[in-house]
Amino acid sequence: MRRSVKSLMALAMVVSVSASMAALSGCGAASGSQDRDNAGAANAQTGTAAVNQTGSGAEAGTDTNTDTSTDTGTGSGTGGDSSSGEKTVIEYWHCNAETQGGLVVDELVKQFNENNDHIQVVAKYNPDMYKGLMQNLQAEAAAGNSPALVQIGWAFLDYFSNNFSYVSPQDAIDRFDKEDAGFLQDKFLPNVLELAVNSQGSQVGIPYSLSHTVLYINKDILREAGLAEDGPATWQEVSEFAKTIKEKTGKYGFYMQEPADFWAQQGLIESSGAKMLTTNAEGKKEASFATEDGIEAMQLIADMVKDQTALHMSWEEGCQSFIDGNCAMLYTTIARRASVQKGAQFDVATVKSPLWKDKERMVPAGGCFLAITAQGDDQIEAAWEFEKFLFSVESMAAWTEGTGYVPPRKDVAGAENGLKTFLAENKMMNAAIQQMDGVVPWTAFPGDAGLQAEQMLLDMRDQILGGQVTAEQGMKAAQDAINQLLAVQ
Repeated sequence: MRRSVKSLMALAMVVSVSASMAALSGCGAASGSQDRDNAGAANAQTGTAAVNQTGSGAEAGTDTNTDTSTDTGTGSGTGGDSSSGEKTVIEYWHCNAETQGGLVVDELVKQFNENNDHIQVVAKYNPDMYKGLMQNLQAEAAAGNSPALVQIGWAFLDYFSNNFSYVSPQDAIDRFDKEDAGFLQDKFLPNVLELAVNSQGSQVGIPYSLSHTVLYINKDILREAGLAEDGPATWQEVSEFAKTIKEKTGKYGFYMQEPADFWAQQGLIESSGAKMLTTNAEGKKEASFATEDGIEAMQLIADMVKDQTALHMSWEEGCQSFIDGNCAMLYTTIARRASVQKGAQFDVATVKSPLWKDKERMVPAGGCFLAITAQGDDQIEAAWEFEKFLFSVESMAAWTEGTGYVPPRKDVAGAENGLKTFLAENKMMNAAIQQMDGVVPWTAFPGDAGLQAEQMLLDMRDQILGGQVTAEQGMKAAQDAINQLLAVQ
């Protein structure tokens, strides 16, 4: 377990760093829907964010799943005495909006609570994705509180383990589940477990939600525009397709997701041959994405937005535009499959993430791992019992069916009580499965730089796509600012 006093100062740093970014670019905050992202982040940074805040940023307005608490109590600090029949109440913090797994979270928590006589789980939804959860966790930790089990996005692996108290999964197993001591080794492939190992070699948590980006296509629009209905294979073709679609149908051609993270854009940049992070001669990590190829790739999307062949809006709005048939191509996580498949009233399919010219495909592993942040034996034991339930074959199958996340547990896909039938019937999962060889880690900035660096990337994205700066100006300024931050780690 680890906890750093540096965590109490990190969010305040984000505000000042973001202001510096604006000064570097010579521009103010981006306009439109992304203002809500920055406003929400600022509120959290000043300690005003609450776990149940509503509607800011990428998931604003339409995502209404609430916590599943009952009158049995609230908060992870509400531990019960099982010997007296009182339930131990724990909090489970997640980032799954209603359109991205929130309903499945509620159902799984309900199942667990109904079949457990000594533990009550309270699910808490955190807006603004993993960055928003991290900011809320920061505020709770500063107040001396903590949930029991949390979702941590891959980009915050080192930041979380450096700044928060946690119990390693094997430690929890050794203390409270000795009869299943080999659970991790028996149920997960080594390379999958490694995704939740920090730079110091510690197993911080267990991979839970695994995803990567695919290209959703509206085949009806492609046919109307006289284009190949199997979609584009390269990013250059994405641009060409979008232009033709606009000319022939009047509809938008493309949308790339813009939640409160840089995940999808990382895939675009690294597929061009650039790297988000490299190791310098002194052995230190440094930002390196502002290369000629990286700049060209980001400028391609900016030019599409400028030409009005691509959309620049919140994640929820962009996905809905595709579902409504107003946009022909959607670049987002496979975890959106269920909501897209349910809502689309047209011939919809997924294809693999586009290539950049003759380069190799790079798709960052998205999603999160689960980490135990409970304090006290009752809380830790209850957190592990619930976590183990979430990793059962049946629960994992329900999670994949409801979201599209690829199951991290190795025996789920072929199990009769798992996904065997589902995968045979849901062909939209094929693109995600076929490009697993291109999966790379989601960039985690070292030390305590996670939140600040991520905010810089979001500010950079908004300024570039909003037309305030060119890709070259924005990316070089952001790279310099991030490297200044990393230099003091």
